[in-house]
Amino acid sequence: MVSSLPSKTIAPVQATTKTKHDPLKTAQGVYVTVHGHFYQPPRENPYLNTIERQPSAHPYHDWNERIHHECYRPNAFARILNHQREVVGIVNNFEYLSFNIGATLMSWLEKYDPEVYQRILEADRQSCQRLNGHGNAIAQVYNHIILPLANQRDKITQIRWGKEDFCDRFGRDPEGMWLAETAVDYQTLEVLIQEEIKFIILAPSQAQRCRLMSTKEETKWQEVGSSQIDPTCPYRCFVDENRYIDIFFYDGPISRDMGFNDVLETTDNFITRLGQAIKTDEDQRPSQLINVATDGETFGHHKGGTEKCLAYAFKQKFANYGWTVTNYAHYLSICPPTWEVVLKPVTAWSCAHGVDRWQDDCGCASGGGWHQKWRKPLRDSLDWLRDRLVTIYQETGSKFFRDPWLARNEYIEVLRDRSSANIEQFLQGHQQKELSPTEKIDALRLLEMQRHTLLMYTSCGWFFEEISRPEGTQILRYAARALELAGEVSGIDLKQEFVRHLAKAPSNVISFGNGEKVYQELVIPSQVSLQQVAAHYAISSLFTNYRQQKQKRIYCYEVEQLDYQKQELGTLTLSVGQVRLTSEITWESQHFVFAVLHLGGWDFHCCINSFDGRLAYAELKQQLFTNIQQASAAQVILTMNRLMGNQSFNLKHLFAEERQRIIRLLTTKTKKHLDQLYTQVYRENYSMLAAFHREELPVPQELKVAADVALSYRCLETVKNLEKVIEDPLAVDSCLAELTATATEAYYLQCQLNIDEAKKILEQTILRLLWKLLYNGDPATLEADICRLEKAIAVGEQLNLGLVLDRAQEVYFNCLHQRILPDCLLNNHSCRWESGQLKPLLKLGQKLAINVSGWV
Repeated sequence: MVSSLPSKTIAPVQATTKTKHDPLKTAQGVYVTVHGHFYQPPRENPYLNTIERQPSAHPYHDWNERIHHECYRPNAFARILNHQREVVGIVNNFEYLSFNIGATLMSWLEKYDPEVYQRILEADRQSCQRLNGHGNAIAQVYNHIILPLANQRDKITQIRWGKEDFCDRFGRDPEGMWLAETAVDYQTLEVLIQEEIKFIILAPSQAQRCRLMSTKEETKWQEVGSSQIDPTCPYRCFVDENRYIDIFFYDGPISRDMGFNDVLETTDNFITRLGQAIKTDEDQRPSQLINVATDGETFGHHKGGTEKCLAYAFKQKFANYGWTVTNYAHYLSICPPTWEVVLKPVTAWSCAHGVDRWQDDCGCASGGGWHQKWRKPLRDSLDWLRDRLVTIYQETGSKFFRDPWLARNEYIEVLRDRSSANIEQFLQGHQQKELSPTEKIDALRLLEMQRHTLLMYTSCGWFFEEISRPEGTQILRYAARALELAGEVSGIDLKQEFVRHLAKAPSNVISFGNGEKVYQELVIPSQVSLQQVAAHYAISSLFTNYRQQKQKRIYCYEVEQLDYQKQELGTLTLSVGQVRLTSEITWESQHFVFAVLHLGGWDFHCCINSFDGRLAYAELKQQLFTNIQQASAAQVILTMNRLMGNQSFNLKHLFAEERQRIIRLLTTKTKKHLDQLYTQVYRENYSMLAAFHREELPVPQELKVAADVALSYRCLETVKNLEKVIEDPLAVDSCLAELTATATEAYYLQCQLNIDEAKKILEQTILRLLWKLLYNGDPATLEADICRLEKAIAVGEQLNLGLVLDRAQEVYFNCLHQRILPDCLLNNHSCRWESGQLKPLLKLGQKLAINVSGWV
C-alpha cells in the first residue's frame, strides 16, 4: 500500500465514539507500537571473558555500565513526575515498549544488575498476559553481524543462537527477530522462515513494490522504492509460492525525528507527532498501526530523561486519545496482512548503498571526514581467515563430533551455562566416540575458535570511520584469538598470511599506516598467555591473602593454590609457590611454579616455570629463601633467572585493573602520611586562614591547599567510618554530626573538597537506613530514624555530592503503595505505625521527592 500522498492526517484528538469491541481481541481504532533496539557489542577481552576498564566511559567502569545507568535502569524504573518534579508513578517501560535486547547485552545485564534483568523478563511476562499471549520482546541476531554478508552456515548459527538465547531467558519462542542494522536479503529471509521466525521489522526504504493480496485476480504492483510504503499495516513477503514471512515497516520520518529532533522532549510533542501519521476515516479501514523504531539507547542515553516521556505516554496520554498500546506480534494476530511486498535485493537501515557500509568505501560513516578504504580489505582479510578456519574445523572437528556444524549450532547451550556438568552433557551428546581429556580440550578449543570467528564479524567493526577505533580493534582481537586456537588444535600458523592481508587496509592515522600496524600495536599486546595469568596471581598474592581460600577465580581461570610461602625482610618481600591454572572456557590446564620478589615501591621481579617435579621445586625454595636471609636482592634475582629462565614479569604485565589496585595500595601509606601532614599544617594555621577570610583577603595557595586536603581527608575518613557503624544508631549520629561540621567548615573557608568516593558510600548508607526503617525498624524509634535519614540526605547536599537517590525513591515508593497506603491509611487495623507517626513518615517521602501531598 502506498503511503497516502496527499492523504490527510489528523492531530491527536480524544476518541468520542464508544468502542464496540475489545481492541485487544478485535482490530479496531488506532494502535501504537514504539520499538527499541537495545544493543551493545561484545566488549569482553577474548582471553579473560570480561570487560576491562574503559577510561572514555568515566566516571563509570565501561560503556556498558555507563549506558546502563543512563538508559537500561531508568527505563526499568521510569518516573512520572508532577509539576513540582515529584514522583507520582514508577513505570517499567519494557512492559509497554516493543523491544529486542541483544544476547551479548543480556548476558552482561544478568551479571551486573540482576534486578533490572528480572524487570525486563517480568515486563515480557506482563505484556504476554495483557496482549493475549504475545510478549513485547523479540529475538535478535546473536552478535549483530550483517547477515547478507555472511555465508549460509553463519546465517543459520547467528539466527539459531539468537533464538535459543531468547528461549532460555524469556521462556517462550520468539515470534519476531531484529536483524542487525535491519540488513536483509532473500537468502536471509529463507533462513528466518526455516527457523520459524514469523516477522521482522524493516525501514520503509527497504521495500521495492507492494500490492493487495487477492484470491480472485492478480492486482497491480505499486512501486514504493522511494520510501512511500504505508507503515500503518503489516505486509507479507513470499520467497516462493508457499513460504513467506511477515514484515512491519516502521514510520521513517517519525523515527528519525525521535532520534534527531525534539519529539521526545515532552509527551505533548510525542503525541502530536504520532497523531500526524493517523489516516482519516476516508480510508475506511477498521484499524491502523502507528509504529516507530529506533535505537533503544535513544531513551535516556542519547537523549537524557526521555524515558519519562515514554512512561507518561504509555500510562496515561495514549489512553486519553483512545489509542491502544500494542506490540507487533499482537497486532499481527488480530490484523494479519492483506498486502504483500517485494523487497529491494540487499538493504539496511543505516546505509544508502545496500550494505556497503560494512564492506566498502561508500561514504557512510559517523563523521570525521576520513576515507573508509580499509573496509573492503578488512572484510576480505576476515573472510580469508574464516574460510581457512572452516577447513580446520571441518577436518579436525570430524574426529570429535558426529556433526561438527550441528555441534556449533547447539554450542549456545554451553554459552548460557559453562558449568562442568553442562559441558560434559553437551560433549556426550555430540561426540562420535568417547573423548579423552586431551580430546575434550581440543573439541572445546575448536568450538571457541568458531565462536570467535563469528564475533569477529560484529557490525560495529565497520560502522565508523577508522579501523584503529576500539570497535575495529575489538573484532581483530577476536580474530587473533581464533587464530591462536586454530594453531593450538591443528599446528597450522595462519597469522603471518593474515597480517599480510591486513596490510592492504589503509588507516587514516598516519602513525598506523595500515591494518598490519594496528594489529601489531593494538591487538598483539592485548593477548594473554597462561604464564601471564600465573604471573598476575603471583604478584597479586603479595597483596591478597589467598591462603584462606584454596581455590581462587581470576577472570575465566580457576587458580588452585598447591603451595605458598612468603617471607618479608626489610623492604624486600619474597614469595614462592605452586598453582594449577584451568581455563573455564577450554578446560586447558597447566601446573606452574612461581617466584616473585618485591624490592619495594614499583619494583617487582617475577619468574614463572612449568612444574618440573618436587625435588626441583624444593631446591628452588631452599636456595631462594637462603638468599633472602642474606638480604641480597641481586642474589635472589640471579638465582631465579638461573633456575627458572630469563623471562621475567613485573607490574606492567598484570591485568589493568589489578595493576591499578596494587598501585593504589602502594600509594596508600604515602597518601595517608601526606594527608596527616596537611592536616597538621591546617590545624596549626587555622586562625591565620580564618583571618584571611574574615578580612576578605586572598588566601595564600599553601594554606588553601592544606585546608582542601585536610578537610577532604577528614570527610572521607568519617564517611568510611559511617559505612562501618551503620548498625549503631548513636555512632551513625556522631558521624553525621562530624560530616555536617566539616561541610560547614569547608563552606566557610571556601574549600574545594575532593571526595568523589563519598558519594557512593553515602547513597548506599541512605538506602540501608531507609530499608531498615521501612521494613525492619522499631516504631518506637521512628522519628529518630527519620531524623537520621534526613540528616544524611542534608549532609550530602551540603557537601555538594550530587546524590542520586533513585534506588531510595524506588524503595520508598514501593513501600508507600504496598504497605503504608493500604495498611495504614485505608485499613488502620493492620498498620504497624501509630496514626501520629504517619505524618513524619509521609514527609520523609517529600524529602525523597515522592508526591505524597494527597495524604499529608
